[in-house]
Amino acid sequence: MANSLRDQLLGLGFKPAPKPAPGPKRAKPPRGDGRNAPDASAKTGRRDGGRGAGRKAREREDIDLAKAYAIRAQREKEERERAERERQEQARRRREARAKLEAFLQGKVLNDPQAEIARHFPYGGKIKRIYVNQEQLRALNAGELGVVQINGRYCLVTAADLAGAEEILPEAIALKVDPDAPAEDDLYADPKYQVPDDLVW
Repeated sequence: MANSLRDQLLGLGFKPAPKPAPGPKRAKPPRGDGRNAPDASAKTGRRDGGRGAGRKAREREDIDLAKAYAIRAQREKEERERAERERQEQARRRREARAKLEAFLQGKVLNDPQAEIARHFPYGGKIKRIYVNQEQLRALNAGELGVVQINGRYCLVTAADLAGAEEILPEAIALKVDPDAPAEDDLYADPKYQVPDDLVW
């Protein structure tokens, strides 16, 4: 019977291949609570990391919100300061204009201390009056005279002086009659429509 190939190779001097040495056995992971411990730690770490990230995000939001409030408060403060500066500037201009108007009217007021005719007119949302004589009443209703309010006093002036006063302080013009306007537009121009002095408005 013929030798096997293995026998023939051994006869020629070939040595059989050495068998691999057995390696160490791999330890099985512990069962029970110990097996789950690494996973639990990992999960716990993830939860802690999530809370930390969420806390940081909330802190950033709080900081951003605080900045927004601070910016808005600063803008509101600047707006109030600007409005106050404008109010003070307007008040200063009015004071200067009134002082200029008072100087302009020096020696030009035509009020008659003996006048007994009350000429009523609307001004500032109320009915006001100035006492004039018969000639002044005619001239006032014809637009030849006008009324300027200065320091709480109603001053009768010529139409030319009324125009000058209007350039200085338009809001001080209390009565300016348009001679071309229909008479019914100003009922107070007619003495029969005059308001009694003892009537409270």
